[in-house]
Amino acid sequence: MTKYKFDRTYKAIVIGGSAGSFQGIVKILSALPVDFKIPIIMCLHRLKHVRNGFVEALSIKSIKPIEEPYDKQNIKFGKVYLAPANYHLAIELGNTFSLSTEEMNQNSRPSIDITLDSASYVFKEKLIGILLSGANKDGAWGMKRIKDHGGITLVQEPKECMIDTMPSAAIEQTKIDHILTINEIIEFLNALHVHIKTLN
Repeated sequence: MTKYKFDRTYKAIVIGGSAGSFQGIVKILSALPVDFKIPIIMCLHRLKHVRNGFVEALSIKSIKPIEEPYDKQNIKFGKVYLAPANYHLAIELGNTFSLSTEEMNQNSRPSIDITLDSASYVFKEKLIGILLSGANKDGAWGMKRIKDHGGITLVQEPKECMIDTMPSAAIEQTKIDHILTINEIIEFLNALHVHIKTLN
């Protein structure tokens, strides 16, 4: 029996992270079921002008292929997406991505807040937001927006983080549903996968 209860279908999972989140992301991606259906959209702080290498590094142990979406690309079930370097990644009505080079937010582009906020508007209560280790407060406001729209919010346990500023800021900003270690986040996603399979 799982300790996580789900009462609906979900249309997307958004994962945000910054300094110290890479190993956690790799661990999550390596533990995903092969047939995990819900699209995963990752917005991670990364070097602005280094276009190559990051996707490849994440892909080494990832169960699923990872792709950087292009502007107006459709979001598809079973896919894993990563915000491109130096672009804000937003979600638009109609389940498409939007890329922009607007001003940095929280000294960051891509901005986790922009991705989370836009996803919360599109997917509402059918969105799950996950925020990992990071050195600034980007993502805290976005997690509040997910909560305001009825979605589920998870943050990495601050004591486990290399740098706990990001999850701690989210905890201060809103009532987070689950504060979990990376292993517990994996357990959550596996329980979600089982729930989705029972609906089909």
